[in-house]
Amino acid sequence: MLNRTIAPPIKDAVDFDLQLKPCTYFELDNGVPVYALDAGTQEVFQLELVFYAGNAFEQQKTVASATNFLLKNGTSTKTAFEINEAFEYYGAYCNRACYNETAVINLSSLSKHLDQLLPVIKEMITDSIFSEEELATYKQNSKQRLSVNLKKSEFVAGRLIDAYVYGEQHPYGVYTNPEDIDALTTAAIKTFFNEYYLNGKCIIFISGKLPDQIQTILNINFGGLSIGANKNPLPVSTIQPAEQKKYRISNDVDGVQGAIRLAREFPNRRHPDFMKVMVLNTVFGGYFGSRLMSNIREDKGYTYGIHSYIQNHLQQTAWMISTEAGKDVSEATVEEVYKEMKILQEELVDEEELLLVRNYLIGTILGDLDGPFQLMGRWKNIILNGLSENYFYDSVQTIKTISAEELRELAKKYLNPEDFYELIVI
Repeated sequence: MLNRTIAPPIKDAVDFDLQLKPCTYFELDNGVPVYALDAGTQEVFQLELVFYAGNAFEQQKTVASATNFLLKNGTSTKTAFEINEAFEYYGAYCNRACYNETAVINLSSLSKHLDQLLPVIKEMITDSIFSEEELATYKQNSKQRLSVNLKKSEFVAGRLIDAYVYGEQHPYGVYTNPEDIDALTTAAIKTFFNEYYLNGKCIIFISGKLPDQIQTILNINFGGLSIGANKNPLPVSTIQPAEQKKYRISNDVDGVQGAIRLAREFPNRRHPDFMKVMVLNTVFGGYFGSRLMSNIREDKGYTYGIHSYIQNHLQQTAWMISTEAGKDVSEATVEEVYKEMKILQEELVDEEELLLVRNYLIGTILGDLDGPFQLMGRWKNIILNGLSENYFYDSVQTIKTISAEELRELAKKYLNPEDFYELIVI
């Protein structure tokens, strides 16, 4: 019998032996790869169709995002209202999103409704009509949303810093103007849809409580389509960064806050330094107890929050520091960021702080292993970045074993102020 007068021992997260539950791989009749994860106790599922149809493939600005959005806005047999009603009748949620390289259709519902819902998804990706009326509404709403966002300094800063780091012609640096939205036509959208959805490259991820015949069900709905695995190779994008490194932009004469962005080009997940730098970034500005938060929020009171992170891109990527501060202390905020960089280059992180960071990172991974949807999110990130299962275990080992000396050397290599683009938008 348990002696409840004695507190249980406290165990650090770094002492846990983390295991990534394997997923099942199979291919449909047309060669489309499927990653399935049958897990969890609730009778629910999440389906993600990932098309290589992001803005890296477009010949005309915004056509990729417009095509993805309008997939849910009408087929030859259903109006936009009827499509939404078909999902809502079964308590399902269907969303879509467009990124740099990929575009996603996401469906979540009760497992027992899978057979009724997949035909609706199939109809969306094979029979969307992109009517002039729906496009006109989309253009009007998009222009209005853009007009509102362009008044926000943080929005302007977010798109400008990417353009400085990657170049305005790079998929990661390109941004939308009102005239780009005006130039959209149904003909351009239908052409993009035909090439990158009807006849495009697709990967399917499905997780949750899955029926035994899941392969047959997916094959019936998607195995006969002209989509495949070996279509639309990813375009190789070349970085053309801005020559100037420091920018001060006036966006709102009455603004009281400055949107601050500091960024530098950085290797992607396949680089051997990537996971080590994720640990360094956490110390620097990657969580609420970081150096940047302690200094600039807690000590100086310049901001409500400041964060640094590595952008999750498939090709090139960047190390970004982001915050908003009072315009009278924006310059001082930038200087404090550089001071924290210098400290990390000169002083060793003490063992107590490093253990805290290790536990935080391992705890974050533990959270990502809690439930089938989170597990599939881990797998999806590994697969789309062209990595293997070993990446997960190597990452855990790096978190547990990286030394303070290694972190200092990485800071000397990557945290040099002269390498960072610097932007303040007020």
